[in-house]
Amino acid sequence: MTSTAQPSASGARQAHPDHLGHVIFITAAAAMGGFLFGYDSSVINGAVEAIRHRYEIGSGTLAQVIAIALIGCAVGAATAGRIADRIGRIRCMQIAAALFTVSAVGSALPFALWDLALWRVVGGFAIGMASVIGPAYIAEVAPAAYRGRLGSFQQAAIVVGIAVSQLVNWAILNMAGGDQRGKIAGLEAWQWMLGVMVVPAVLYGLLSFAIPESPRFLISVGRTAKAKEVLAEVEGAGVDLDARVAEIEHAMHREHKSTFRDLLGSRFGFLPIVWVGIGLSVFQQLVGINVAFYYSATLWQSVGINPSSSFFYSFTTSIINIVGTVIAMVLVDRVGRRPLALVGSAGMALALAFEAWAFSADLVDGKLPETQGVVALIAAHLFVLFFALSWGVVVWVFLGEMFPNRIRAAALGVAASAQWIANWAITASFPSLADWNLSGTYVIYTVFAVLSIPFVLKFVKETKGKALEEMG
Repeated sequence: MTSTAQPSASGARQAHPDHLGHVIFITAAAAMGGFLFGYDSSVINGAVEAIRHRYEIGSGTLAQVIAIALIGCAVGAATAGRIADRIGRIRCMQIAAALFTVSAVGSALPFALWDLALWRVVGGFAIGMASVIGPAYIAEVAPAAYRGRLGSFQQAAIVVGIAVSQLVNWAILNMAGGDQRGKIAGLEAWQWMLGVMVVPAVLYGLLSFAIPESPRFLISVGRTAKAKEVLAEVEGAGVDLDARVAEIEHAMHREHKSTFRDLLGSRFGFLPIVWVGIGLSVFQQLVGINVAFYYSATLWQSVGINPSSSFFYSFTTSIINIVGTVIAMVLVDRVGRRPLALVGSAGMALALAFEAWAFSADLVDGKLPETQGVVALIAAHLFVLFFALSWGVVVWVFLGEMFPNRIRAAALGVAASAQWIANWAITASFPSLADWNLSGTYVIYTVFAVLSIPFVLKFVKETKGKALEEMG
C-alpha cells in the first residue's frame, strides 16, 4: 500500500482548509490505532509477574508468552497494506478494532496459558495492522500544508497509549491492595489490566464509522464522485477537484511497485542502502528499549522495589517517553536526523552503563543499596529520555526518506521486518538473561548503544532538507 505523500500544487495552495478542525478530528480518530498500538504493546508490563505465578512457569516460557505477540505484529504489518488496498482503509481499521477487542477479552479471561498466548498473537496482528494503516491513511487525507504535523499524531498517540496503559495498571494495582493477583469483582488485577483495553478498542471502532474513506482508495476502485466529496471535505471548497483527482490518478499510474528482487545487489545480498536501513532498525531495538516497556515493573520488583512503586516508576518512565518524543518532533527538522541520533546514542550508552553498574551491587535484604537504587532509577529514566528524543523518532524518519523512490516500499518493509525480529529477540531473551546476570545484560545493551555511534558516523547520511527524489 502506498500513499500520496508528496505535496501537490493544488494542495499546497490551499494552506488553510475550510474545515481544519474536522481534518484534525479525522486524523485523531485514525491515530487511535496508534494509541492502541502503544497501549497493547506495553499493558503486558503489569501482568508479567502475575502470569508467572498463576501458571507456575519459568523465565523461558514466560518470555515466549510475552514475545509471541510480536509474531502477530510482523504478520499484521506484512498483510495490512494488501488488505487495505482490497477492501479499503476504513474496513481495515474496523478489522483491527475488532481484533483488539477480541484480544482484550480473551487475554482477560484465558482458560489456560496456551490460549493466553493465542490472544496475544491476535492482539499483535492488530498492532501490526495499526502500525501500517494509520500513517498511510493520515498521509492520504491530510492537506499537503499540514501533512507533516498531522502525520506526527500517530507517534504521539503511540507514546500516549504507553503512558495511559501504565497509569491504568497502577490504578488497578492500588484498587487490588498492591497485589497483582488481588481480586476485584471476581477477577484478578492482572486480568483487569489486560481487559480494560476493550474501552479504547471499541472507541476506535466507533470512530472509524465517523470518518471518510481515503480519496486515493475511492479513486482506485472507480468511486470518483465520492472521492471528490472527501477531497472537498478535507482540502476545502476552493480546491479544483477535477485537477486533484487527475493528479492522484497520474501519481498512481506512475508508481513503481517495488519487489524484493529490486533490493538485491551484486555483493552482500542486499544493496548497501538496504543494509543501512536494516542496521538502523536493529540498533534501535538491541539497546533494550522494549525491556523498559514490557518488563520494567518486573525489573524493579527484582531489585526489591514494592509492586505499587514499581508500577508508578513504569508510569513516570512513560511520561518521560512522551517528553522525549515531543523534543524529537520539535528538533528533527531543525538540527537534523544524524545529530539527534548521535546525541541519543551517547546518552543511552552512559545511562545504560550506570544501570549496569547499579545492578552489579549485591542486594541487601532483597534490595539494592540506597545509592545504587537511586542511580538505577535516574539512569533508567535518562535512558528512555535519550532514546525517545533520538532513535525512537529519527529511525522512522530515516526509513521514510533514505531509500530511492524505486525501492522505497520494499526496502521499508524489509527494514520494518528486521525491527520486529530484533524486538522479538530482546523481548524473548530478557527474562533468562536477567536470571543469569542482570548487570551483564545491561552491559550487552550498553555495547550496542556504543556501537551505534560509529555505525551512524560511517554509514548513515543526513536526509534533512533533501527531496525524496534526491535519494540514491
